[in-house]
Amino acid sequence: MKSVTVYHYDAFSKEPNKGNPAGVVLNGDELTDAEMQEVATKVGFNETAFLIESDAADFKIRFFTPGHEMNLCGHGTMATVYAMKEKGLLGDEAVITIETKAGILPIKINSSGDENSITMKQAAPKFKDFNGSKEALANAIGLRETDFRTDLPILYGSTGTWTLLIPINELDAFQRMKPNNKLFPQILKELPKSSLHPFCLETFDSKADMHARHFSSPYSGTMEDAVTGTASGVMGAYYAEYINKKFVEPLNLIVEQGHEIGRDGRVAVQVSKGNDLLDVEITGNAVYIKKMQVLLGD
Repeated sequence: MKSVTVYHYDAFSKEPNKGNPAGVVLNGDELTDAEMQEVATKVGFNETAFLIESDAADFKIRFFTPGHEMNLCGHGTMATVYAMKEKGLLGDEAVITIETKAGILPIKINSSGDENSITMKQAAPKFKDFNGSKEALANAIGLRETDFRTDLPILYGSTGTWTLLIPINELDAFQRMKPNNKLFPQILKELPKSSLHPFCLETFDSKADMHARHFSSPYSGTMEDAVTGTASGVMGAYYAEYINKKFVEPLNLIVEQGHEIGRDGRVAVQVSKGNDLLDVEITGNAVYIKKMQVLLGD
């Protein structure tokens, strides 16, 4: 029986048991696709990341939910790069590239004393119209349609992973949210496997710019992501496209998430104007929790 070592990190927080838990497997080359999926299912986190050798970049990372593989995962990337840094696998490198199913992305390691933070460039933002029932959408997360902002569009967005961005009027609505993710695919006719990402501009922390929750697709085998990197990135792109589109200097935004489930964390998002598209980067940190052994085939 094969035993796989999984390192548990909490991403987007320096405080244990806050932020978003991720599993990290540093010897992904030794596992088959089916074994990676089995590890992710048994670990049960929203994502487990597997480090693999790459011919195209410095490293390759694959990301699995308990239900399927993902193209990209922000908190899984943060956790993996943190693990590599702590295990001495990066040496003094300050910039690396990682190969993902969303493309080859540059990563910056920002070291100050004993503290590290990771800056991750995301894929170019894309948006698609949502043409489904707003009433059904509200019902699927325990809200009323009147909780949605009418001056901002509900849109699918991606900087590597598709999610439905839902602008909400007030912060108190987030406490009332009760997701029934079995209903999501029939409502999300354009992208049935998309997650939902309600957000608002009212925040708990006066230093934050946006508050959010993130509800998983039923295909992923989980219900809610505590603090989401890729969704925070595309939320920053949405902010630049629809809320502050006249910006000239790069936007530096703080996204807060996770309060409603006791795992609050922060994601720093920078959005700047590239040649034709917006450039989106996220910055975060992580904290090591423990090492786990997962037995395969039992």
